[in-house]
This record gives sequence, structure tokens and C-alpha cells, in this order.
Amino acid sequence: MIPRELLGTAQVPGGEELRLYRHGRDFMIVLDRNELMSTRRSGSEEALATMAWERIRTARQPHLLIGGYGMGFTLRAALGVLPADATVTVVELVPEIIAWARGPMAEVAAGCLDDPRVTLIQADVAQFIAGARADYDAILLDVDNGPDGLVREDNNVLYSGSGLREAKRALTPDGVLAIWSAGPDPAFARRLEKHGFDVDEVRVSARSNGKGAKHTIWFARPR
Repeated sequence: MIPRELLGTAQVPGGEELRLYRHGRDFMIVLDRNELMSTRRSGSEEALATMAWERIRTARQPHLLIGGYGMGFTLRAALGVLPADATVTVVELVPEIIAWARGPMAEVAAGCLDDPRVTLIQADVAQFIAGARADYDAILLDVDNGPDGLVREDNNVLYSGSGLREAKRALTPDGVLAIWSAGPDPAFARRLEKHGFDVDEVRVSARSNGKGAKHTIWFARPR
């Protein structure tokens, strides 16, 4: 049996400690006993990008905001479908996440952070969104475990009424807010509708081959 190898730890500002492990050719980021993400499961994070693009593909010189780099699945999927004149702003709070992408996980990252369409910013994405006005054709959020915060309590503001109002102001009129979650949350879906979004809730397989657990993505368009 191949043991897991601890490669690094990261303290989330105002939150918990993350641990990066390697197991054979696979990597995983773990909080306590919860496996937050793994190279074995990328399907729903990739769908966050490709299905959002399907909804905005008529946008000219599209500008996407990705909140949370994670293992880069969403970013790489976005770069695979976006045109050459697109712009992708990636906002990541934890500096070690980016250090891991450029270090032990460089092969997984496959140079996506160096794509000329990408701008990388270390910041709290909630605060970053609050300063935007009609700047983004799509906002893709894969922050924490979804609306039910696990890693950092301050992440909950993204999914609050005030956070959704800020996201709506940050989108272009035909833009889309795409939110990843480990599971369904009927109360959150109602909150999206209450704050002026038309909502399409999609269940997506965790693995690219269509197998494994189902995750939830909400695609919300401003009314």
C-alpha cells in the first residue's frame, strides 16, 4: 500500500489549516478529516467553467472572475473553451495554494497561471467583488464547501443577501453567477431568487467520467 505523503500545510486567514498530500500520482487538499479537493475528482469544477461559458458565449471579449483557484480545474477548463481575446481574473486568498500550484503540483497546473489571458490576485474574493460594477460576464465561485461554510466563517458573506447583491452589481446585464456546492441547498436557491436572480440548478458528477458523488452548481442570471 502506498502511504500518503504530506507535502505542505497552509493556514487559511481567519479559518482552518489545510494540508496538501500526495498519494502515488494523485494530490489531495484536506481539512481535518475532510478531503476538500482531489485530482481524482475534477468533473464538477470543470463543469462550473464550461457550463457557465455555454450561457455567455455571445459575450464580446468576455471577462470571467474565478473565486478560488483550488487545484485549477475550473481555470484550465475555462481556458480550454474561451476565445483568445478573453480575460480571466483569478482571486485566491491563500498564498500557499498558488505556491503548491507552481511547486509540487506544477504538472497538474500545466502552466495555466502563465496564460496571457490570466490575471492572478491574492485577495478575499468577497471584498474584490464588492468593488466591481458591471465588470464581469461571469463570476465563478468555488469557495469553501458551498453556501454551508466549512473552511472559513467569513466565506459565508459571499452567499448572504448582501454578498449576492454585490455579485449582481458586479455582473454585466447578461452575465451569470455560477456557484459550486458539495450538495443541494434549497434555502440558498430561494435566497438567489429573492435577490433578483433567475436560477438554474444543475447536478453534476464529481468525476470527469460521470461517476462518483453528485455536486450542485447554481447558474443565476440577474433579472
